[in-house]
Amino acid sequence: MSVPAPLAPERRTRSMIIAGLSTVVEWYDFTLYLYLATVLSRVFFGGGENALLATLAGFAVSYLMRPLGALCFGHLGDRFGRRYMLLASMLLMTLAMLATALLPTFDSIGAGAGVLLLLLRCLMAFSVGGEYTGVVAYLLETAPTHRRGLVTSLASAASEVGALLAVALSALTVALLSTAQLDGWGWRIPFFVGAALAGAILLARSTMHESPEFERQKAAGTVPTSPIRDTWRFHRGAVARTFAISALGSITYYVGITYVPAFLGSAGEVGESEALWLSTVAAVAVIVVTPLAGALSDRVGRRPVLIGLALLCALLPLSMFTLMAGGQTLLIGIAAVVLACLAGGVSAVAAPATAEQFPGEGRLSGLALGVTMATAFFGGATPLLAELLVRHTGWAAAPGAMIAVVAVLVLPVMWTLRETRPR
Repeated sequence: MSVPAPLAPERRTRSMIIAGLSTVVEWYDFTLYLYLATVLSRVFFGGGENALLATLAGFAVSYLMRPLGALCFGHLGDRFGRRYMLLASMLLMTLAMLATALLPTFDSIGAGAGVLLLLLRCLMAFSVGGEYTGVVAYLLETAPTHRRGLVTSLASAASEVGALLAVALSALTVALLSTAQLDGWGWRIPFFVGAALAGAILLARSTMHESPEFERQKAAGTVPTSPIRDTWRFHRGAVARTFAISALGSITYYVGITYVPAFLGSAGEVGESEALWLSTVAAVAVIVVTPLAGALSDRVGRRPVLIGLALLCALLPLSMFTLMAGGQTLLIGIAAVVLACLAGGVSAVAAPATAEQFPGEGRLSGLALGVTMATAFFGGATPLLAELLVRHTGWAAAPGAMIAVVAVLVLPVMWTLRETRPR
């Protein structure tokens, strides 16, 4: 049996940088839909009272494709290598983004425009289902052992950079164009930009080296032939723990960050442009917090950081959404930043903590079963559910209550979690 030669430091670093930058583009493309939700509701669903609900419902339905994508791409990555999986997911995202930019609108073909948008959203969700878990596993397996928390958290930080680009370009487009220009052709600009970025990253990703962990498996002859079946048979406890950790990460992200512009817009306290700029500030805060939380987990461990974040998520979101409903711009900004930092911290530590629940053999399949299943339940549908709760109860803090309930439910899992930080 031949032992694979370790990657030279410069080649290792280059491959990790490309993997991280790839996540920037994937998350730009994916979150753009939510940041332009109010615009897309007019362009593809004709406007009106229920158009925003239809747009958010489309986002929720597409999320059902994420677990399926994660399982398909996870099987590909566990059987044939992380690199090929990451190439396939980026290619699919590039094509779906370009097709979205070219879609006809409601004024052109009626309700069929919304159907086409939903179908392309499903393709993007299928792609992202494999993308994030693939990058997390690749970074964990390529990073120096004592820096796994910091390096793997960069997948989360990079996704926030992508979200920042999405919200910033959305805000700029909305600010510079009239409503007629925006609805007529301006909405296409951010999607064309996303397609171009994805194509560029696809070319860069083709130069990445395979994960050292997968090379080890090939040399040892331990590459699994049925990774999904084996993971479910031997690592159900790990799947359950991963589901719990990811549930908190998903609801804090999709309610505490991506839903906020729609919440502010529907509450009528700020306009579309101002809401997007506030979200831009929050995204910057997340980018700063995420690597700090990952590095802290390298120093003190994943478990204590996750416990502390779960306690904060149980206590703070209710008051933060109440502040945002008050209408004072400064308080709205502070509340949005606090919520974003909570979400960024959870996502940062969840990245290494979930990947470390599984051995290298079948790791991607384990993440698919745990992470993306949790995201499907607590991610895509939660903006819609939050909007419905606010409308039907009149309680502005209802989205914060959703986060708090999930935090309380998963806290016992965090408390009993086995420490996975390498010593």
